[in-house]
Formats: sequence, C-alpha cells, structure tokens
Amino acid sequence: MSANVEAKEYRLDGLKWLLVVLLVAAGVVGNSYYSEVAVLYRVLALVAGGAAAMFVAINTAKGSTFWNLLLEARAEFRRVVWPTRQEVNQTTLIVVAVVIVMSIVLWLLDTFLGWLASLIIG
Repeated sequence: MSANVEAKEYRLDGLKWLLVVLLVAAGVVGNSYYSEVAVLYRVLALVAGGAAAMFVAINTAKGSTFWNLLLEARAEFRRVVWPTRQEVNQTTLIVVAVVIVMSIVLWLLDTFLGWLASLIIG
C-alpha cells in the first residue's frame, strides 16, 4: 500500500507576492486619486481589489500555509466547550468577592504601615 501524495508546487511565488503588493498599492493610490467619486464605489473597488490580492496571496506557499492555519483554528474554535451562563455568573461573583477581600486586606495593611511609620517618624 503505497500512497503517492503529490505535493502542490508553488511556482513564481515572488511574482505573485509582487502582484499582491501592486494590487494593494493600486488600491491605495486609486482611492486617493478618485477621491471625488462616491465612497460606496471606492469601497466596492477596494473590497474587490482586496479579494483579488487575497486570492493571489493564498495561491503562494506561505499564503496556503496561513489559510490552512485559519481553517484549523476555526475547527479548534468549534471544539471548545464554552461555559454556561450560570458558570460565568458564578465565576464572576467569585472574582468580584476576591477583589473586594484583597482590597480590604491591602487597605488594612496600608493603614497599619502608615500608623507604624508615623510612630517611627514622630
């Protein structure tokens, strides 16, 4: 049982990244040059240019790796067991109680040390 897995070849990655940079630069320059055009049309053009740049970037070796990372992160995010509302409320109350208790302890310690310093200084 031999499985021949063909690795996807990424050719001309340098040119693809150059094209991505040119698309982004064209969007920046075009947005500035056509500043008198309605904002809606400029935003639509920037979204289309961004989508084109993203498509080209994903077809590079690094872009493909990053896209796979995003897909794996999404799958991992779906596997997370989120706490119930009751658990969140209980945890929040515990944190608030600990903060109040610690603030009282620190206030008492500060008061005691201030009293002690006033005795020493005179």
